[in-house]
Amino acid sequence: MKITAIKTLVVNARMRNWILVKVETDQPGLYGWGEATLEWKTKGVVGSVEDLSVLLIGQDPRRVEHIWQMMHRQYFWRGGIVTMTAMSGIDQALWDIKGKEAGKPVCELLGGPVRDTLRLYDHLGGGLMEDIYLTVEPEVFGERLAVSLEKGFTAVKAMPIPVAELIESPAVIRRAVRCVEEMRKAAGDKVDIMLDLHARTTPAAAIQFGRLLSEYNLYWYEEPCWPEHVDALVEVSRALPFPIATGERLVGRWQFRELLEKRACAIVQPDVSHCGGISEARRIAAMAETYSLAVACHNPQGPVSTASSIHVGFATPNYLIQEVVRADVPWRNDILIDPLDVARGSVPPPTKPGLGIDINEAEAAKHPFEPEVTMDCFHRDGSVADW
Repeated sequence: MKITAIKTLVVNARMRNWILVKVETDQPGLYGWGEATLEWKTKGVVGSVEDLSVLLIGQDPRRVEHIWQMMHRQYFWRGGIVTMTAMSGIDQALWDIKGKEAGKPVCELLGGPVRDTLRLYDHLGGGLMEDIYLTVEPEVFGERLAVSLEKGFTAVKAMPIPVAELIESPAVIRRAVRCVEEMRKAAGDKVDIMLDLHARTTPAAAIQFGRLLSEYNLYWYEEPCWPEHVDALVEVSRALPFPIATGERLVGRWQFRELLEKRACAIVQPDVSHCGGISEARRIAAMAETYSLAVACHNPQGPVSTASSIHVGFATPNYLIQEVVRADVPWRNDILIDPLDVARGSVPPPTKPGLGIDINEAEAAKHPFEPEVTMDCFHRDGSVADW
């Protein structure tokens, strides 16, 4: 069996363009899908997929690890976030092919399910463009959580830190605390609550904010500061009573090594569409297991990334919970021939061959590439804000 073509299909989904990767073979009807979505770097990723395809046309797609090593090592320049994202999409598609050819779901090829169900968590939003100037009141977070409860979710994540405000302001911190208070009031103790700070805080502000949240029993506190300053994450982790989660911006196992060695977090969050694909997510998870750390793959992307993450989750012993997006665009499921049901709070093990999904390319073509919304975010004083 040989790879005959590697193509990209870009689907605009409002805030982001989903970059779907299709690997075709010389076997009639046998192809695989992956996802390489990377916001604001769409053209770079598409170009990187094209660059990598030069190496791979004519290769046997079943040699997944061999091809991963080729993509990683056979060009002089090692990959950053763009190249690793392109590799991730191709890697997922290769696993999809391997599963389809074997007639087994990918999680079976990874060793088989280690759990009977995989827990999912929902998004409440906050801190996004529509919330930039505090237009969303704290009470809205409680209302959004109630909707998640109705859908069957028992865990939710929110981002109460607005882009345009300096978190060091006591007023901003108190308002963010009120958002959490409204969520806990709506949920009681029935729901686990996670907060995502998007690395908008300094370590000192993250600690100040976190100490005000101690009574709300957070499930985790995500990206309190930039992950490349590992010692700062250690400082935050040691100062607060709840788990720290981070890792969505790291790619490859090498970038996770110091994080693990210093136990700078309790939950690592590799992204299957960024970190190097299913193959690399599994290696990162195995590394985390040796340090008794949990894994919860980051996944705000499209449906192929979701399917890939679910397979990794079912085959990984130290997997905690899975992030899903269900309502970013109303036609999300229309591009799938057999949609995934991720709106009930948990999923059973996949049973269909490969990743278990296929793309309706005619429907996907109705949403062609558009430039992403420019996230030129500034604080009120005109200084540049971290998105």
